[in-house]
Amino acid sequence: MLLSVLVFIISFSVTYLFLPILIKALVRKGLVGRDMHKPDDVRVADTGGLAIAVGIVSAMLFAIGWMTFITHDQSATWNVVLLLAASVTVLILEIIGLYDDLFKIRQSVKAVLPMVAAVPLMAIAAGTTTMNLPFIGETDFGPFYVFALIPLGLTVASNLTNMLAGFNGSEAGMGIVMFVTMSILFFAHGQPVPLIISLAMVGSLLAFLRYNWYPAKVFPGDAGTFLIGGVLATVVIIGNMEAAGAILVIPHVIDFFIKAKNMFPKSFALYRHGKLHSPKDRVRGLADVLLKVSGGLTEVQLTTVLIFIETVFALLVLFLYL
Repeated sequence: MLLSVLVFIISFSVTYLFLPILIKALVRKGLVGRDMHKPDDVRVADTGGLAIAVGIVSAMLFAIGWMTFITHDQSATWNVVLLLAASVTVLILEIIGLYDDLFKIRQSVKAVLPMVAAVPLMAIAAGTTTMNLPFIGETDFGPFYVFALIPLGLTVASNLTNMLAGFNGSEAGMGIVMFVTMSILFFAHGQPVPLIISLAMVGSLLAFLRYNWYPAKVFPGDAGTFLIGGVLATVVIIGNMEAAGAILVIPHVIDFFIKAKNMFPKSFALYRHGKLHSPKDRVRGLADVLLKVSGGLTEVQLTTVLIFIETVFALLVLFLYL
């Protein structure tokens, strides 16, 4: 319990203290993006997801040191191995996101590149080949789990959270709901490693949300959006809670299918009279559905609705797995 609290405090503090420094550096280097949902030409520091990664990795390294030098039971060694593998996965995802923010990776390549980040988890055969599926029960996937489901899960999750994005506070807000939910589950089921990683994400995302909430001073960029889905996949794989993770990304899956039907268009809302609207009443993503049904929402209202939708699925997960 003490280690979990310290991990949360460290991830929050590191991200919170690093972000102002990072924002100034990004603006100075011209690494900014236009806030498409404002009436004026507002430019905001981009690639802020780097601060999230620094916070997470700092907290995880602290946990590794704690388990190595303070905890002396036999299980600590395997826990350290799991944390090291997860740390490498986080760093690979961050490198992919940063490279895309800086140099723009072709979409077809970006769709499969996160599979590389799954290698550390595959190497240690993280989790178990048996999955507990709702209404079905225990199902053993054997080697197919290690060589197919782990890389596929990591790739799908990171791309899904990368797509449902673009509104101040939406990515971090929905991510906080996801990782708070998983933290509760891992605590209840006595799984320390995925609990540590989940709490590290909660701390970093909370600190990031302080600067990303409307009006945003920084965007996560792919360096942040890839990370949210990728880390979610990592913790549910290590904690053998894959079905819970699948339920949590249902809003992102819905958004994916709507965008796939429209050939993945650039999905920006239209700002008019203080509210966001779906341009020409076209539905190109989940956000457009909400804007069309409501007749228009402010950006804060839209973000709040997206977080609420994520919370509904989070409550479903808690109902099924607590």
